[in-house]
Amino acid sequence: MPPEFSEQSQWYALHLEPHRNAIRNWLLSRYGEQCDVDDILQEAVIRVFKANGKSPLKSPKSFFFAVARNLAVDHMRKRKKLVTESLMDEEALSIFDEGESVEEIASRNHELEILTQAIQSLPERCRRVFTLSKVYGMTYKDIAREMDISFNTVSAQIAIGVSKCTEYMKRYGRD
Repeated sequence: MPPEFSEQSQWYALHLEPHRNAIRNWLLSRYGEQCDVDDILQEAVIRVFKANGKSPLKSPKSFFFAVARNLAVDHMRKRKKLVTESLMDEEALSIFDEGESVEEIASRNHELEILTQAIQSLPERCRRVFTLSKVYGMTYKDIAREMDISFNTVSAQIAIGVSKCTEYMKRYGRD
């Protein structure tokens, strides 16, 4: 604020100060806590003073409102751009830093394909027991009840399934 009793101080007290709270409240209602309303108001006052210094303003109140609104809009644009750029940077970092390489993904997919073929090559009952246990995570007891077979049969079928799948994977060069 300009020094007390100066011409600028009087002009401020007459033309801007009475509208400062109204502009502040309007900015808060419009933008909330998303922008620093007090900084925007301070910058608006400075710009209004500069504009009035070049040429006397016909409607300082309207000019003050317009400058404050434009500063808030500019602030929001910059903020949105920064948030967008920040998100893009974080997404890029997570893609490049933490992601698997194309070779790793291809290798894993190839191994899954071979494992699927290995499971498909199992006899029907063995395949069903193995799938319920390893894919669906069912307990041996639940599988026995579901298929109406003994707990020991489930255990034996799982052992056979693991053994045959391991052999199949070794045949195709994967452990």
